[in-house]
Amino acid sequence: LCREEAAELSSLKSQLQDLEVPLFAVVKENLGKELDSFKKYFSGKVYVDQQRKFYGPQERWMLLSMLLRVGVWRNLWRAYRRGFRGNLRGEGLILGGVFVIGPGDQGVLLEHREKEFGDKVNMLAVLKTAQNKSLKY
Repeated sequence: LCREEAAELSSLKSQLQDLEVPLFAVVKENLGKELDSFKKYFSGKVYVDQQRKFYGPQERWMLLSMLLRVGVWRNLWRAYRRGFRGNLRGEGLILGGVFVIGPGDQGVLLEHREKEFGDKVNMLAVLKTAQNKSLKY
């Protein structure tokens, strides 16, 4: 499901470039050719955080209860219909997120943490946050 969101964020790349806002991804592992496969969907710079420091002092996990959540199944079906195929390699139970981080000491301007797998950020919110005239990257 992260590939679907990566592709949607990448669709904003030209608008973000016009605003001089860089696009980065942080992934937790690089198994085999999975990172290369992910890069087909994401057009920004990708960093691997094998020690998972970026994921915070307390990682957010979704365990087997995910199989009982209707929203997860709905999100999986949506991604599948749109042609996004994931992988079953590696550790796949940590929830992700999207952050818009301001320049300098502005910190996090928009924070979206997945509540369940496939819970995507609102792309319009990402764009509006990036368009904030007070940002100077």
